[in-house]
Amino acid sequence: MRKNIVAGNWKMNKTFSEAEELIDQIVVGMEELSLKCEVIACPPALYLEMASDYAEESRIKIGAQNVSEHEKGAYTGEISAPMLASVDIEYCIVGHSERRKYFHETHEQLAKKVDILLDYDIKPIFCCGEVLEEREKEIHFDVVKKQLEESLFHLNKDEFSNLVIAYEPVWAIGTGKTATPEQAQEMHAYIRSLIAGKYGDDTAEETTILYGGSCNPGNAKALFANKDVDGGLIGGASLKADDFLKIAQSFE
Repeated sequence: MRKNIVAGNWKMNKTFSEAEELIDQIVVGMEELSLKCEVIACPPALYLEMASDYAEESRIKIGAQNVSEHEKGAYTGEISAPMLASVDIEYCIVGHSERRKYFHETHEQLAKKVDILLDYDIKPIFCCGEVLEEREKEIHFDVVKKQLEESLFHLNKDEFSNLVIAYEPVWAIGTGKTATPEQAQEMHAYIRSLIAGKYGDDTAEETTILYGGSCNPGNAKALFANKDVDGGLIGGASLKADDFLKIAQSFE
């Protein structure tokens, strides 16, 4: 079912005590608010069990930032889907642009990550998007289409219904630049049209598509007002509880 979501990607930030303080502030703040969205926190893997404990007593959901495509074995430093499931993780980010850029994750590898998460009833938050050069060459639609086709469109209709899409214009991540509401809506509508072409209009209308790329309390309301933008995957602004909660209050 299509829902509004605000997910915070903490990336590689916060010590344990700082992370616990932040999750506590978010949870306490949520108790005082009537929100029109689901709120997800995605802390570093080291803090997932602690965050999951907080989620048991609150409305917040917890997601991981990455997962191995392997179920188990000699993969030093990796974290598997069954490990995430064992601490009640509900979501996991897949294919973030930083993972694609710095760790050279391929479409095939991301498809395997999506598959194994679904095997363990964890909802993937699948990231797609173009770099600045690709937008300037006006091939951004082709780039996103290829990402979806090669990493997601092998799924059947029921499997696809259990994931979230996050469109992140890479040129707007951590740069202070933001896609205009019109640019965000244009790409989100295009993504929804691709889903409709593959799985039908009903599935397309039920798929949550988030915007990620320097979303903050000042621009969230304008972005979320678009009919095909169902929330945000928030980076830097998710590291401050007040800012994150203000973004979560940006739905009409």
